[in-house]
Amino acid sequence: MSIITLLTDFGLSDPFIGVMKGVIWSIAPAIQIADLTHEIPPQNVRDGAYAIADAFPYFPAGTVHVCVVDPGVGSTRRSMVAAIGGQYFVGPDNGLFSLLIEKAADLTTPPVYIALNRPRFWLPQVSNSFHGRDIFAPVAAHIAGGTAIEEMGDPFDDPAILKLPVPQKTEDGWLGQVMRSDHFGNLITNLSRKHLIPGARVVIHVKNTVIDGLCSTFADKPAGEAITMLDSSGCLAISVVNGNAAEKLGIHPDEPVRIVIQQGEHR
Repeated sequence: MSIITLLTDFGLSDPFIGVMKGVIWSIAPAIQIADLTHEIPPQNVRDGAYAIADAFPYFPAGTVHVCVVDPGVGSTRRSMVAAIGGQYFVGPDNGLFSLLIEKAADLTTPPVYIALNRPRFWLPQVSNSFHGRDIFAPVAAHIAGGTAIEEMGDPFDDPAILKLPVPQKTEDGWLGQVMRSDHFGNLITNLSRKHLIPGARVVIHVKNTVIDGLCSTFADKPAGEAITMLDSSGCLAISVVNGNAAEKLGIHPDEPVRIVIQQGEHR
C-alpha cells in the first residue's frame, strides 16, 4: 500500500492539513498518510529543505512526499514532481528540494523532474493561495494510485536550487554557521563528522560561547551546561543539557560557528 507524507509550514491551528488529507482520501481512500511536520517556520524554504532531506531516507520506495513551504504560491513559480531514488516529491519549484537534488548526483538512476501543468490532475477550482489543497494533494493521490508522473506534465532539467552556505577551511579548523534550531532549542550547524579528525581535540567557538570537546550523549555533562555533539543526522549540534541552547546562549540561525582542531591532543 502506498504512503503519502506531508511536510508544511501551515502549523496546527487551522484546518489546512485536514483538508489536504480529505482531498487525498477522496481520490485514493486506502492511502496511508504520515505527517512529517507542519511546524516549519513560515516561508522558511531552507528549513523545509533540510527537513525533507533528513526524513526521506527512512521511507520505502514508492513513497510520495508532499512538501509545501511556498511563499510564492499563486505566482509564476512552477509546481513540480521529482522522482529521486525511487521516491516522489511534490511541491513548489522554489529550492525546497535542493538537498535532494544534490544527493541525486550520487545515484545511479538519474532524477526526473516534471512540471505539473496538466489541470485534469488538479481540483476543478484552483485558488492563488492554497496549491497544497488544489494541486499538490490531488497530484500526490494520483501518483500514489499508480498514475505515471510523465502524464502529469512536461519534463524539465533546471529545478530551482537554494544557495546554501558551505563550511570554509581555516588554518586551524573550519568556519561554518548555525542553520536552524529544533523544537528543543538545539542549534544545528552545517558542520558534520567529515569536518572532524578522529581522536583530535575540538574547541567550538560560537558568539560569546566556547565549548571544549565533543560529547557523545546529553548525559556526559550536568544540566545547564553547553555542549556540542553529533546529532542523529550526523550534523554538529550545539545544545544545553536539559535546556534550550538558542534561548540560553542567545544564538540564532546564521550565527558563525568556528571549530578549532588541535591534532595530537585528545579530549
